Amino acid sequence: QGCDPFAQTQRSKLQHRRARINQQINKEMRMRAGAENLFRATSNHKVKETVALELSYVNSNLQLLKEELEELNSSVEVYQNESESISVPMIPLGLKETKELDLLVPLKDFISEHYGEEGVLFEKEIKEFMELRQAMRTPSRNEAGLELLMEYYNQLYFLDSRFFPPTRSLGVFFHWYDSLTGVPSHQRALAFEKGSVLFNIGALHTQIGARQDRASLPGLNQAIDAFQKAAGAFNYLKENFSNAPSLDMSAASLNMLVRLMVAQVQECVFEKMTLLRTQHDFLSRLQLAQEAARVEDVYSLVHQTMTQAHVKDYVPFSWTTMVHVKSEHFKALSHYFAAIALCDCPVASDAELPEQEKAFIQFHVTMPEGPSLRVLLQDPEERRKLGKAHLKKAIMKHEEAMRIHGLCKILRKMDILQEVLSFAHKRSLSKYSEIDHEEDFFETGDAPDIHPKTLQKPEIKPPNFSQVKVTDLFHKLGPLSVFSAKNKWYPARRVHLRRGENGFGFTLRGDSPVLIAGVIPGGCAAGAGLKEGDYIISVNGKDCRWSKHAEVVQLLKSTGEEGVEIGVITLQGSEGPKAVDKKAAAMSSGAGLQKSNKENNRKSLMNSKSASTLLVWNKKSKRSKKSTYSVPFSAVGDNEAMY
Repeated sequence: QGCDPFAQTQRSKLQHRRARINQQINKEMRMRAGAENLFRATSNHKVKETVALELSYVNSNLQLLKEELEELNSSVEVYQNESESISVPMIPLGLKETKELDLLVPLKDFISEHYGEEGVLFEKEIKEFMELRQAMRTPSRNEAGLELLMEYYNQLYFLDSRFFPPTRSLGVFFHWYDSLTGVPSHQRALAFEKGSVLFNIGALHTQIGARQDRASLPGLNQAIDAFQKAAGAFNYLKENFSNAPSLDMSAASLNMLVRLMVAQVQECVFEKMTLLRTQHDFLSRLQLAQEAARVEDVYSLVHQTMTQAHVKDYVPFSWTTMVHVKSEHFKALSHYFAAIALCDCPVASDAELPEQEKAFIQFHVTMPEGPSLRVLLQDPEERRKLGKAHLKKAIMKHEEAMRIHGLCKILRKMDILQEVLSFAHKRSLSKYSEIDHEEDFFETGDAPDIHPKTLQKPEIKPPNFSQVKVTDLFHKLGPLSVFSAKNKWYPARRVHLRRGENGFGFTLRGDSPVLIAGVIPGGCAAGAGLKEGDYIISVNGKDCRWSKHAEVVQLLKSTGEEGVEIGVITLQGSEGPKAVDKKAAAMSSGAGLQKSNKENNRKSLMNSKSASTLLVWNKKSKRSKKSTYSVPFSAVGDNEAMY
């Protein structure tokens, strides 16, 4: 299901090296923790000196490993497309690594202890789940890889509901490595596993977006979609998971990643506009200038976010530099396209003037100094002067982008980026020398900045978990509404019943499993010890946990004089009419949506009666519409029947 982690593609080599460095960092950190404990515990000066020396050695090793990992995380070229066209590289994320996890013994023990079933009967299902987890560690970089991660994420809902009670721990630790620093973290909470998988869904979208051929319209549309879905995954993670132990899943980091993805979408929108604008009229070029200004605007915001205190030391320096370079580069492009609109397009005719005036009023952040708008648009010389001012600013910004680019060793190795910056700079210089006249004695003014505006706003697309359908691997345990980790029940009882003159003496209600809603005092059922609130789990040895109402009734009706053996369970805390009534009220009120809960707030989630809130916090309950809940035996309702 997953791709082979040892397959020697460039990307898998990268991921393999990242995993190896993560393990080395983990080993060095354990050594450091041991050395620090020894340093604090000992009073022997000689031992202290030796330990201090060892600590400095370990710390320098750690620093080297982190630098190596940063260089790997900066290897954005591996994730780019392989077409001949030149386009600015995008920033993708590497996947979070995890350790193997053996759930066989903990789950078998829980099944025996909690469900009263033979754990060995569920070995096949447990192994299937573990195989799915193993495959999820190395997803392929396409739609199939995303579906694999989604399938595992959805299976975690069933695992949570079946095996993670609110009151105790399963004793299993989930180990994950930080995607950028390689620092290991572990937690018992399944929320950490879910959050890490969700992070990888977002990271895989970034890799899919970065590999698209953005020289074609379909490629650009796919890149836009991928980066919007990546932003949605990181945003969903930020809003629904809290207190994550690793830095890459902290609110500050996720906020930065959402903004970075939105900026990359905006960059793709600009590229799409340049591809679609076949006509070179005045208004089209003004729009391109404003689109470029919008890209500069969003990258400036990302750069501000990356240089904040909590994020600055964590984000790779090459990322911060590339974002800064792009911010300057797109500012230069906005001034270049403004100059082209003014210098290369014919002077406005009287018919075109009103439309051009309207566009030009909203074009600059502050109006340029000089003649009135009408004169400016109709006088070629005035247009040339303002165009020259815009080109002067464009050249300054191109040079600034190239200067910042030169400060980063990793970016200097990136030929594509160097080529793009150099080409744009030469194009602006060439245009400037073309419009610069020898007899120009006026001083070129300072062109005002361009008002950012876009024709396609980026959309943050949250993950659609329902697109990948999964079946509960532990379906045999019974319907989740009853047979879940949060419910407790008394040991199953087998009751032998013979039909009396008035039948068996109970009323049944609901499906999967069928509920005994009422017991007639003095009847056969009451005599045999059946109570209202009991669930029928078998009839004459046939498992009825998933049986519909009509199927159970048919089994009861088909019994002869020898009677029938019914297996029942009683949920703890649901004995007696009042408790059953209370349960019905709680069930009906609890099926609502749990919108404001955070995933890590496990108690409130687990205590809520909505079975589905643990998978997706805004999905409706999965319980069958036909199922009804228990009511006390005061009257037989429309959908109850007496037997």
